[in-house]
This record gives sequence, structure tokens and C-alpha cells, in this order.
Amino acid sequence: MEHPSSQSLFAQLRSACISQWHAFTHHRFVAALADGSLPEPAFRNYLIQDYRFLVHFARAYGLAAFKSEAISDLRAASAGLMALIDQEMPLHVELCATWGLSSDDLDAAEETETTLAYTRYVLERGLAGTLLDLQVALAPCIVGYAEIGQRLIEAPQTGLTGHPYRRWIETYGHPDYQEVASGHIRHLDVLMQRQGSASRMPVLIRTFSDATRLEAAFWETSLHASVDRLPGPATTSGTGR
Repeated sequence: MEHPSSQSLFAQLRSACISQWHAFTHHRFVAALADGSLPEPAFRNYLIQDYRFLVHFARAYGLAAFKSEAISDLRAASAGLMALIDQEMPLHVELCATWGLSSDDLDAAEETETTLAYTRYVLERGLAGTLLDLQVALAPCIVGYAEIGQRLIEAPQTGLTGHPYRRWIETYGHPDYQEVASGHIRHLDVLMQRQGSASRMPVLIRTFSDATRLEAAFWETSLHASVDRLPGPATTSGTGR
């Protein structure tokens, strides 16, 4: 992922919410995932809930297409949706299959309060606001995962050989996903020029902060997963390659 200019909207939003951003991107869930010590039930719970999360994000991209004013907006919405369909959701289905969970199981999974709160918040920002408001609400997830993936895949201490969560790290550290995040950052600047103003920054910062805090809460909820509450058989099989 290319380093955003300090003048970009994303860089300004991240700078205004730097403590929340660090709490999200350096959460203890991420640290445990990086060194492979994350308990399997926590990762499994995360994958199931994140799959449900992505279903609603796909709806958000549909809303983004509806609110589009230019072909560039439609292309950005399409790129985000295809990243979900072609990269992220297949990863979740593949890894959950190792625990005997089918895509039907994932579709039927009950959403946690955290998943409900985060996904409905993003959709509300899109319904109540402009396309810029919606894309700002989506930004912490899209760009944050790229930042985490890039950091983990480049860190010598991660050690991908035999890593139980290698597929996850490789997916979000892959150049294809990195470009999706870079494209989102660029599109935010286009939208800011068209729909934004200095007077709108407090609202945009609040949206970015809220979504970032909800990302950290998503990690935290997954850490407290109970084996008894998870669908599918309990296993000790790894998910690495």
C-alpha cells in the first residue's frame, strides 16, 4: 500500500484519531495472530463474525453505487465489492471449511452485538449522509486491514513458514488487496474535493473515530469466544499452508 500524503483526507482523519487507530491496528488480537498464539476458538469466532460483517459491507458497496455521481464512484464501489467477493469471503469459507463449517453455516450464524452495532452504523452513515460519509465509515476496515497485513507480512518475526494463520496474513498483505486500500484512499480525496469542506471535517472525524473504535471492539469480542458457543466441531487443526 502506498504511503498516503500527509495532506490526504485519510491521513488527516488517521492523525486526528491516532490513539483509536493504534488501539485497532495494534490490538492484542492482532499481536496474537501475528505470533501464532491466538487461540483457535477466537480465530474461528472472528472468521464467522467477519463473514457476516462482509455480507453487510457488500450491501454498503451497493449503497455506494446507488449514491454514485460519477463513473469513478461506480468503479470504486465495484472494486471494493469485488475484493469482498473474490478475496475476502472465499478466504473465510476456505478456512471455516477446515472446521466442518459450510457457507450455509456461515450464512445462518447469529451475529454478535458488536457485529450488529458496527455494520448497522456503517449503513446508517451511508443512508443518512453522502457518499463521502459512507466511504469514510468504510475506510478504517479497508485501509486498516491493509496496514496490518503489510506490517505482518514484512515483519521478520512473523515467520510465515508453518504459521497457523498464514493464509489470512497473505491475503491482506497481498499486492491486490494493498491496491484496493490505496484506491480507497485516493477516492476519498476525490470525494472530499467534490462533496467536502473544512466545515465538514468534525463530522467526518467523528465517523472515522467511531468506525475505528468499533473495529477494536470487533477484535475484543472475538478474543472472548467460547468453544461451546461456536458452531461446528471443535478441532485442533491449523489453518496455515
